[in-house]
Amino acid sequence: MSDKKLNIKKILSGLLWVTIGIGTVVLLIAAVKRKDAKHCKGIEINISGANNNFFIDKKDVLAVINRFTDEAAGKAIESFNLRQMEAALEEDVWIKNAELFFDNNNILQADVEEREPVARIFTLAGNTFYIDSSAMMLPLSEKFSARVPVFTDFPSEAKFLSAPDSSLLADIRNMSMELQADSFLMAMIDQVDITPQRNFEMIPKIGNQLIEFGDASDAPAKFKKLKLFYKNIMLKAGWNRYSNINLQYDNQVVAKIKGKEDIAADSLRTLQLMQIMAANAAKASADSAQSFYQDNEKNSADTSLIQQSLQRDEIAEPSNSNTIEKPSPQEHAVPAITKPVTTIAKPIIVKPVPAKPVANTAKPAAKKPVTTKPIIKPVI
Repeated sequence: MSDKKLNIKKILSGLLWVTIGIGTVVLLIAAVKRKDAKHCKGIEINISGANNNFFIDKKDVLAVINRFTDEAAGKAIESFNLRQMEAALEEDVWIKNAELFFDNNNILQADVEEREPVARIFTLAGNTFYIDSSAMMLPLSEKFSARVPVFTDFPSEAKFLSAPDSSLLADIRNMSMELQADSFLMAMIDQVDITPQRNFEMIPKIGNQLIEFGDASDAPAKFKKLKLFYKNIMLKAGWNRYSNINLQYDNQVVAKIKGKEDIAADSLRTLQLMQIMAANAAKASADSAQSFYQDNEKNSADTSLIQQSLQRDEIAEPSNSNTIEKPSPQEHAVPAITKPVTTIAKPIIVKPVPAKPVANTAKPAAKKPVTTKPIIKPVI
């Protein structure tokens, strides 16, 4: 008897739980049907994610919803295709995410997350667009203009960027977000130019300096160095003392004083100076050559200049004919020879010997002419 009683209790307990489950399902189905039978009492739109910079407004969201229903208020809730409405809203480039649902008061809630621009970019061709925090390209809006850092000379015009251009766009986003995170930097930097080497150069709002930033690596450390330089150096030295500020070196800032040229000359300039020196030496002394030495480890002398100087100094060969040697115009005047003297002269080749220029210490010629006899040595 005891076993039968236990079996009956188990059967009754099982039936009870089954009955409770069926009842719960029935009630849920009834509740859903009752809610579906209700009508929409209105629409409430919430836009977030853009820090009050609304590139879309409630009218834009409502226009998308009205494409699926002429008048939402008063219509049955079951007639709304919420997923289709969400997909249509997210087709707008300025909408990052959209969620639609009915609350307990039968009001349609439309929560829209707007994309927020973080930088404005100008291309080499003059076109312009925004990018958001995900580096997505966004068009300009007629409703609002965002106050964000400006980058110029972006190299690409394509909608679908190559890998290097996408990487550059990500660097722009990171730098722009670093700038916006600091109110001092936002107040100081006017625009950022992109060089052909894909580095960054900044133009400040105060002063005439060019800030060489380099690539986007270690951007927080570079901005920190720039802030320290402005606060500790520029405020004391003056805003226009420096023409160039270089942030590309580790743990230091290299600044160039305005109007000061670099000490090291490039090799082209060094070669030009050598050519000028060679020309001056040739004019000053016809029988000497100027020696050139290397200026530094980068710049070297051109030996062809020395060779050319030597060639100019060589003495031309005399012709094998009966000649009477006459004194040069620079020597003292001598009486003319009455009897011609015939000599057979062999050519003498004189090898020029490089020597340093010797100052002319000869005394001026005497006022009275001195009569001397010409001495002619026979040539063996």
